[in-house]
Amino acid sequence: MKNLLVILVGLLLSGCAATYQQQVLKETTSKLERGKGVFIATPKNGWYGKTEYKMSGTMTANTVKAAFSRFSNNIYVTEECLGLDCLKKIPTGKYGYYVEPNILHWEDRATEWSGIPDRIEIKISVYDALTGAELASSIIAGKSKWGTFGGDHPQDLLPEPINKYVESLY
Repeated sequence: MKNLLVILVGLLLSGCAATYQQQVLKETTSKLERGKGVFIATPKNGWYGKTEYKMSGTMTANTVKAAFSRFSNNIYVTEECLGLDCLKKIPTGKYGYYVEPNILHWEDRATEWSGIPDRIEIKISVYDALTGAELASSIIAGKSKWGTFGGDHPQDLLPEPINKYVESLY
């Protein structure tokens, strides 16, 4: 009976934590400079199947902004450009880095009754605004805990791994 209780508690606890993975695509060779301005593009909204998740791009950009705000007071988020074309529009006297987040996967599920977790996958690339050279790039993936009891969404998976990734850059 004790063994059964231990197993049940273990199963419940294992379903109570979100899990994250990071795949480094381009390892940074030197740390970013604190205080240097950061220009962040707003990614296109995420999709799953035929469902577009409105405002997911804005939520992602704002989470990236919050993470970089711990290292610079000069952060700008744009919705006017996306991709490497942004590099041509950045005032390099004011911003030293261009950050391009891309939503690769955004899946919002009714986990509390279906048991299927929410999932995200975000690619974040950091470029030198002056030279256009890619400084770092990673794909961050996460899936929600099983025991959500309602109210959890993919955007709730963003802050923890993005904060850790940005912190590793400085």
